[in-house]
Amino acid sequence: MTGLELRPLSLGEVLDRTFSLYRRHFLLFLGISGIPELLVLAFSLARGTIYGNPLGALGASIGLNLLMLLLLLIVSVFAYLFAQGGTILAVSELYLGRPTSIADSFRRVWSEFGALFGVVALNGLAIGGALLLLIIPGIYVACRLLVCVPAALIEHRGPSESLSRSFDLTRDNAGRAFVILIFCVVLTYAAQLLFGLPYGVALVSAAKDPGMARFWTAMTQVSTAIATALVQPILLIATSIFYFDLRVRKEAFDLQLMLNPDASQAPRPGSLPSIIS
Repeated sequence: MTGLELRPLSLGEVLDRTFSLYRRHFLLFLGISGIPELLVLAFSLARGTIYGNPLGALGASIGLNLLMLLLLLIVSVFAYLFAQGGTILAVSELYLGRPTSIADSFRRVWSEFGALFGVVALNGLAIGGALLLLIIPGIYVACRLLVCVPAALIEHRGPSESLSRSFDLTRDNAGRAFVILIFCVVLTYAAQLLFGLPYGVALVSAAKDPGMARFWTAMTQVSTAIATALVQPILLIATSIFYFDLRVRKEAFDLQLMLNPDASQAPRPGSLPSIIS
């Protein structure tokens, strides 16, 4: 299996390669994103069935409601981590010309789950803390930390080291990261609007009919899950390709890989990021 050409890419080429890779391996990425999303959807529908029923809503205690919300949060976090980690690892394998599968991606995520959770949690805290200052610092930090998860999974780094690594790689490239983020956010909201708007209109129209309202609420949840499963891989693939592009630009990763096909690790501090590494 032949990997993709490793060379410095323009921003347009990063996005073009993102869609090309997604199109060629559509079922792989849809499965990695969609299977975890199905678990979230199933739990959401089950919870909606209980609380959409007036008798169930009256009989449910506050404690039970909080428990259901907590379980939904846990399921959502697990699903997000598996979808994010699995997609990034799959891109890494395909990018370097190695075969992969949905099961292989999930298996590797499980082995790295603790580190992945730590990176995502620390990343969220860093962005959240910056957002408390002002919106612009929060956006800037999000751009600088865009490749922290690929750095953690591909280079097997810890949470704090992965964030520092992302800051180093994205130096002088925050603008490119910003465009990738904005593009994917707009695409996500457009997809959710496209899939969910018809059911949202139907839900408003059926407000006086509890049975139909529950049905259209469920259909809205299904449409949101479909939109998420379809669009979520785009940001993750783009992030991974952007990560490799930064390493090619700053560390001559393409030359390292030519000399050593297993050289997926980044040069550690104190080593030379060149063909000598």
